[in-house]
Amino acid sequence: MGKHLVPNDRPRPRSLNVRRVVIVAVVLLAIGAAAVAGYSLSKHESPVQVVTQAFVPSPQSVFGKSNLVVLVEGLDYDYNNLDEETSASSRSDVIWAVNLDFDTKQIYQLSVPRDMAVVMPDGHQAKINEAQSDGGVKLAQEVISKFLGIPGFDRYVILRINATRDLINALGGVDVDVQNSDPKDKSVMSYDDTWGHLHIHLTPGFQHLNGDQAVGYMRFRHDWCGDPCRIKRQQQVLKALVDKARGDKFNTFIHAGSLLAVAHKDVTTTLTNDEIVSLAAYFAGTTPGDVHVAQVPYTGDRDLPDGTDALVVDTNGRDQLVQNMLIDPPAPEPSPDAVALAAVDAHKLRVDVQNGSGVDGAGKRIADRLHQAGFIIAGVGDAPSSDLETTEIHEHTSTTYAGAKVRSVLGSPRNTVVVGDAGSVAPGATAPPSPVSDVTVVVGRDLAATLTAAPSASPHS
Repeated sequence: MGKHLVPNDRPRPRSLNVRRVVIVAVVLLAIGAAAVAGYSLSKHESPVQVVTQAFVPSPQSVFGKSNLVVLVEGLDYDYNNLDEETSASSRSDVIWAVNLDFDTKQIYQLSVPRDMAVVMPDGHQAKINEAQSDGGVKLAQEVISKFLGIPGFDRYVILRINATRDLINALGGVDVDVQNSDPKDKSVMSYDDTWGHLHIHLTPGFQHLNGDQAVGYMRFRHDWCGDPCRIKRQQQVLKALVDKARGDKFNTFIHAGSLLAVAHKDVTTTLTNDEIVSLAAYFAGTTPGDVHVAQVPYTGDRDLPDGTDALVVDTNGRDQLVQNMLIDPPAPEPSPDAVALAAVDAHKLRVDVQNGSGVDGAGKRIADRLHQAGFIIAGVGDAPSSDLETTEIHEHTSTTYAGAKVRSVLGSPRNTVVVGDAGSVAPGATAPPSPVSDVTVVVGRDLAATLTAAPSASPHS
């Protein structure tokens, strides 16, 4: 006789078992997702970043060090007798020393003016961008690292002729606040170079630029400021490009194929694919406040033996920038939690505002915003410079998180930055004591761009 089954011993339907497996799987996924979400909140990172970093090796493990110093060069170009673009024996049109700090997730970009006077290894005097044309990237690394006073570069990235133009076009263009050397000068930027196929006709103001227009804007140097202002335009377009890629991730995703094509066609680098993936995953959450830019200062210009005009480096200013950006960057100020920030009494803090953006009325309107938040306005005026890109917050008080409290109201960059005596950017430092205020806000173009057309509500001027 066959064995009789009691009700509890009856085989369960297959569909019921499948359902239970699915339910268990969903629960486990939900628990995993909750864990990832909780961890991402604690680390102030997106869940995608957390998952990505779990499977992609960190730069510390890939490179075996806490930072990476990279030489970035953009090559100049010309046209041959067949009207073909050529970069044969070309000079450096852009020279950047970039420090990727893995411990703090900060990026430091120090620009070197291409017209800076240097002494070449054979003893002759020349502009620093001649190193690339004389001996390629090997000589360029040697000359530029010696000029900066650093041991050398860990990697290099060479942007060939049309890299920037093609990259901008691949992303569908960028939005840029076109500026003359003097931000108050609203005249058309006009320049034509028929041989070089360069035609620049741009009216100052916010506008959408395609690749050719953006490159023309970056290369424009036919004004009183010359190469230093050209470097500022390069940094401005770079920031707009990064903002476009980060802010419109769907647009970046659908153009991924075009971006990869640009990378293969226009970029030469000693970074391997694995290294690039590691860096991309690690710095995916980078904000504008995590990127610090500056350029090597100069004291004047002089004629070289060949009759060309070159810039004379400000050695003290250069050395301080190199120390603060490439060798030993200061640690960023820690972000306080909401409770610590709420404990700072705005009504007891005196704040003065300086307008360094070049935008008329920006200082007064930022002061109005701070006044409405409870701060005491100690004064409003113009900064020594009117072409500041990134807003600066200077602390002159022992009150903990005073600068962070001001920053929380303005929505300005995450790191409190202080400009040293030579113009270097030193995140997290404390400015010299001020007799009139606890905090000084120097308004940059980034903060001025957030202002609406609404009229000011406070009587402060």
